[in-house]
Amino acid sequence: MNSGSVSSIWPAARNLIWREVRINVLVSVGSALFFSTAFAEPFVTNLIYSFCVSIVIQTLIEGGRYGMAYGLRKRQPQSFGAERIWPGWGLMGPWVIASALGGYVAGEALGNLITGTDRKGLTALLHHPRTLMLVLAGTLVIALGITFFFQARGEMANIEARAQAAMRAATENRLKLLESQLEPHMLFNTLANLRVLITLDPLRAQGMLDRLIGFLRATLEASRAEAGSHTHGEEFARLADYLELMEVRMGARLHAQLDMPADLAGLPVPPLLLQPLVENAIKHGLEPKIEGGRIHVAARRDGAWLMLSVRDTGVGLQTPVGAAASPNDSTQFGMQQIRERLSTLYGKAATIELAAADDQEGGMRAVVRLPIS
Repeated sequence: MNSGSVSSIWPAARNLIWREVRINVLVSVGSALFFSTAFAEPFVTNLIYSFCVSIVIQTLIEGGRYGMAYGLRKRQPQSFGAERIWPGWGLMGPWVIASALGGYVAGEALGNLITGTDRKGLTALLHHPRTLMLVLAGTLVIALGITFFFQARGEMANIEARAQAAMRAATENRLKLLESQLEPHMLFNTLANLRVLITLDPLRAQGMLDRLIGFLRATLEASRAEAGSHTHGEEFARLADYLELMEVRMGARLHAQLDMPADLAGLPVPPLLLQPLVENAIKHGLEPKIEGGRIHVAARRDGAWLMLSVRDTGVGLQTPVGAAASPNDSTQFGMQQIRERLSTLYGKAATIELAAADDQEGGMRAVVRLPIS
């Protein structure tokens, strides 16, 4: 096991050990108080013996529990999954009783070793049946209580783990749904323009269709990739394919520039994050402008943040940024989808801003800020 695995496992193990030690200390103090009061014996001596007995009993119970769970997992992998660590009371009931009796004897022996005395607790109690029954009953009740407590905590942890897994699955499904909404949105816009271009300029339409096929092939390959494996470099490569597709349609009216430092290429980003912004910049900013214009997509690192910007020199945004989205308002549609995806993936850690450019060239600037994991 490497150091990374140890460092990831140790905090949970440390918390579990510390929790069990605290419970055993509380049980030992309570037992020592009871027996010191009932039998007029020194509290410190009873505390040492009580702690030794409780530790041995708990070790036997926990060792048996994990051992039986491991055995069941090996023999019945279908019905006893890897997340289960409780073999059931049918097996654990007898084991708890045996652990309580055996742990009492072994704990007394350990207490003798620590204190340097020869206290024959169980042997002496054989001559006092009522006292013996009281001691054994108390030991058994405590053992069963601690076992039930840890069993209940384990079940709660399993329920919480399953709930978190379900939430992660729901989040992934929601992201896939949002991506599937964005891709047809872009495709329908492109096909509508392609339909017009076929009549006006068949050769350009053929070139545009070739670019569209390449873009869709890259999109399909990315959709089959594992979650989180889509990199910044791949996102910019797909943007380059899309911009080449748009250049076939707009010709010299479109000037595109992609600016991404090489050291950012491997960072993970959500797929199709920037494409809706680029599409909106072209459709609503540059296309309505007779002479066209420039679009600049850039990425940079700002401390612990990845800053992505899409800048165009078009006519600017014609509708308010905060207006409600409608099926015919692709700018608001794209912004709404991006905001939902960022919220689902990063919560409040990621932001997106859309505002008028603050220079003489005019146009709009969209800036997405993502935390670098």
